[in-house]
Amino acid sequence: MDSGLGDTTLVGRRRERTLLEGSLERARSAAGGSAMVLRGDAGIGKTALLDWTAARAGQSGFTVLRAGGSEAEVGIAFGALHQVLGPLLEKTRALPQQQRAALERALGLRDGLPSGGFMVGASALALLAKETRRRPVLILVDDLHWVDSSSAAVFLFLHQRITDLRAVMVCSSRPDGPALDGWPAHPVDVEALSGEYSRALLRRWHPALAAATAQRVVDEAAGNPLALAELPGQLASEHRMGIVPLPERLPLGKRLEALFVRRLGPLPPDAARLLLLTALDGAGGALAEPGSGADRTEQVLGPIEAGGLARLDHAGRLVFRHPLVRSAVLASASPDQLRAAHRTLAERLHEDDPRRLLHEAAATEGPAEPLAARLQEAGTRIALRGGDAEGALLLDRAAALSADPEARARRLTWAAVMSARGGRLAYAARLVEELKRGPVPQDVAPLFAYAVVYVDQSHHVDFGSSFSLLPAALAALTAPGAPGAPVYGDLVEQMFFKLLLAATYTGDPRGWETLERHREHVSPAAQLCHRAWADPPRTAHGVEAELRATVARMAAQRETGHAWLLLWAAAAVDGAGPDLWRLFSGEHAYATQGSLAKARSHHAFLRGRWDAAEDCLREADTAEELGYHTNALLFRHYYAYFLAGRGDEQGLREVRERIEPAARAARMRFVTDHLDHLQALAALAHNRHEEAYARLRRMTTPGELPGELTWFHLPFFDFVAAALHCGRRAEALAHVAAARAARMAEISAHHAFLLAAATALVAGDDEVDAACATAYAVPGADRWVFDVARLRLAHGSRLRRLGRRAEADELLHAALRTFRELRAAPWAEQCRAALLAADGLPVATAAGADALTAQELRIARLVATGLTNKEVGAALHLSPRTVGAALYRIFPKLGITSRAALARALPAPPGHGPLRPGS
Repeated sequence: MDSGLGDTTLVGRRRERTLLEGSLERARSAAGGSAMVLRGDAGIGKTALLDWTAARAGQSGFTVLRAGGSEAEVGIAFGALHQVLGPLLEKTRALPQQQRAALERALGLRDGLPSGGFMVGASALALLAKETRRRPVLILVDDLHWVDSSSAAVFLFLHQRITDLRAVMVCSSRPDGPALDGWPAHPVDVEALSGEYSRALLRRWHPALAAATAQRVVDEAAGNPLALAELPGQLASEHRMGIVPLPERLPLGKRLEALFVRRLGPLPPDAARLLLLTALDGAGGALAEPGSGADRTEQVLGPIEAGGLARLDHAGRLVFRHPLVRSAVLASASPDQLRAAHRTLAERLHEDDPRRLLHEAAATEGPAEPLAARLQEAGTRIALRGGDAEGALLLDRAAALSADPEARARRLTWAAVMSARGGRLAYAARLVEELKRGPVPQDVAPLFAYAVVYVDQSHHVDFGSSFSLLPAALAALTAPGAPGAPVYGDLVEQMFFKLLLAATYTGDPRGWETLERHREHVSPAAQLCHRAWADPPRTAHGVEAELRATVARMAAQRETGHAWLLLWAAAAVDGAGPDLWRLFSGEHAYATQGSLAKARSHHAFLRGRWDAAEDCLREADTAEELGYHTNALLFRHYYAYFLAGRGDEQGLREVRERIEPAARAARMRFVTDHLDHLQALAALAHNRHEEAYARLRRMTTPGELPGELTWFHLPFFDFVAAALHCGRRAEALAHVAAARAARMAEISAHHAFLLAAATALVAGDDEVDAACATAYAVPGADRWVFDVARLRLAHGSRLRRLGRRAEADELLHAALRTFRELRAAPWAEQCRAALLAADGLPVATAAGADALTAQELRIARLVATGLTNKEVGAALHLSPRTVGAALYRIFPKLGITSRAALARALPAPPGHGPLRPGS
């Protein structure tokens, strides 16, 4: 806990110190880098932990790079990054020209628009990598919650990739600060100090306190180090000595801020003004007015340092003892004083500096159209550079200074759109609600419709406005004489995409009809996306091949404009992958990161990387914190895939109970139908084939590939497997035939494999090897880890029944290894059961017998004794034909192919020994 005297010795914090020291040691010994976020309340000691870490690293030969977020500069792109990289800027000459230019443009050291966030992050990483080859590096970022979005995106980029460097990154943030867009939701929480450590810290700072006074301070401080440091200094001497009883209540929390306000009272006007300038400046205030001498500077600083309000850091900047001091300075200043300070700061900055505009806006009272126009221009320029969130802040301030109500509404509308695209969804929702309270100019009505839809889709989990607003908005924007790209940019494309999402998620025909009408008005990438989802069995042929070609062309030309459309097209055909991920170099807001994370979640399931399952839940928590409630729902829906694959029915039920009510309220068939399919998959894992078939039959008709089931291929293989196990071979054959007729294999590699695998399931005994070989030989088949293992299980089980034990065991062992790696226990159990079968006869399982109906079980038991169909029919008052049809369903349920196998496939009736033919 920093006492203000430069003391970096900590009291307590053993857990945090162990984590930090371990990180430093790993970097020091070249064992790898690490990154963490310290989270805690104001005054809890986060900065003290950073100071301690900096001291330890400095003693060990680290290069220490440090920055602090500032509420005053949260709208200045790359401001915090400049602080961190400042000591290394002379070394940018060693970078490749493209990386050097990207970094220098972002930091304002070179003219021209900065590159996208990825390029800046990659350049910063390259610069750090060069430094780590010389010595280990420690990066400290204080008050991450106040870091500008562009810098935060680069810090996040470094956070995710720093493990390969001799580097440590430690950031601090408040739990009640603004949400950190896309930042990992697993920080190290810095808790309040225990009573023992609080007393030890209080004794160090205030050794003369009376015992009763010290105990009261410890009780009231409740483990907050800042309160422990400050409260005793405000007590009268008789209180400190225990002569006079303490006041009934001591100020804490926000009351601690009031304590600093009182301390500001005796300051000379020049000192108070310097503190106010420092509070508003954010980068460390100038120590005196230009032209002032050293003596004058000392006179101003003396009372500030004596009062424990601020101090000079190692770079000679004036920094507050604690954020609450800054809050107190601002709270105690009058409106006139605030405006005057902002004017002073504005005059010190160059006319082109965005900070000057921010200060000018804060210094202005009442409407100021010329300044509003400049703010709008600057905000638009920043948004074009990829800084949508920062641009929205300037547009919002421009709106506040607008003299004309219509101009104000236009600027607020643009601010809402930029906020939504920049990942500040809650802010966008607030702006939309504000706009709804008044008329919106007709010329921005389409833009306003887009903002409403964006907020409704992402924040409110509501797709109603997509169908009530977007058709008219698209019609207005595509009508003859409508404003084009210079005014609205790619708004038609964005609206088309939003409507495609709504139609895909809900199946609402109004969406599909509107999309069909406007296909000619969008780019080839948007048309490809539409083809992929509109009616896949009939429209998606060749989509994956075209997608790969487009991705390769865009990568070669370093073009990224339509990458977000390609991501959604890839989701339809399971064609996403690293080549596509790399196209997102210019996007760093959560709106894009969330889409990438969803694609990666499903990609991990399909490719057998099931250790990533828990990432879905972490992403859901992050989305929830940021207000992206639809994303949170979808991440939990993707988590359900892993649960279903593992046969975890209890976990699947819990997820369903959590997300299904919201999905049904929003009519999200995309989610509710998926949940039905996943429950069927879990039932298959536990050999409950009739249940699985019944669920899947409600979704699809045998021999038909429904267009409204846009992801029809995912339950396709499961339907064929369930139908066969239930004795419905004709239905399975009809489904495979329909897929062949629809040229399903021409849609994507995954479609091709699933069709080939289903074809192998329905193949006759003399054709099964060739059919399975065809499936295994589908290009890229080994990518579909779970699907391939299931085919091997089915293939091996068939060969076992045919008496080809050696070949069967090889396949079953391979499937078993995969299921064990995936932790898919029920599927692994199916493999073990097949491997234990002797002489081609499977081990009887309760699950197999339980799948039989009561009548089927009676028929099976009688047939197992050696009776003919006619004899069984006579005993049960059934026709021989009915008995034969029942056996047709019984055999696949029990995993057998002959009447002779029935005796061993059925468990003995209660009180009887094993069934024997003729018994």
